[in-house]
Parts: sequence; structure tokens; C-alpha cells
Amino acid sequence: MTRAGLRRQLLHLVACASSLAALAAMLDPDRVATVMGLFLVGVNGYSQFYAIYVGTRLATAALALLAARQGEPPVLGDITALFVLAQPIGRFIAAFAIGLPQGFLLVVCGIELAGGIALLALRPR
Repeated sequence: MTRAGLRRQLLHLVACASSLAALAAMLDPDRVATVMGLFLVGVNGYSQFYAIYVGTRLATAALALLAARQGEPPVLGDITALFVLAQPIGRFIAAFAIGLPQGFLLVVCGIELAGGIALLALRPR
């Protein structure tokens, strides 16, 4: 399989994972927030949660699906990779002030980091 084909498959995986994460956040926001170390309070708390954990995840999924289409410019996959890498980069910056994430969130961070780097490494030449 070619680099482009592998990248397309990874982009489909990113779209699927992002969509499922958004669905889980919509179906049980309090549980997802608790796993992520958040406590949702009031309308603004839930609104912010939905903006980040639903809106951004769905946007990432849509961008990944668009980037995975045959003939699309590689820059769309690069932008998808940056969306995926934004989460672990933010956590890395926070690590200097408060430490690394723990438990499940650390695993998620590792998966995001590996996926984003793989997308960039599989960029067609």
C-alpha cells in the first residue's frame, strides 16, 4: 500500500474516533467530563464542554473525511494532523505548570500524539 493510501486509512480512523468521542460526549456529558477531570456547572459550563468536546471533535472528523478523499491536496491532511496534535501540545504546555495528565487521559494523549505524528510522517512526497 502507498503512503497516500495509508494516510487515507489513518484519516478515516481519525474521523471515526473523533465522531465516536463527540457522540459519547453528547450522550453522557457528565461522565465524559468526569473522566477528563472536569466538573460541569451551569449553562455556560455545559456550553463550553459541548463547544470543545462535540463541536471541535465533529469539525476534526469532517476535516479528516474531506482530507481522505482521493485527489484532495495533502495540506488538508496536514491541517487535520494539527487539529489532532493541538490536544497533546496543550497538555504538554500545561505539564510545566501542573504536571502531566494521569490515567486514561494520559493514554488518550499518547494516542493523539502518535496519530498526529503518523499523519505528518505519511504525507505524500
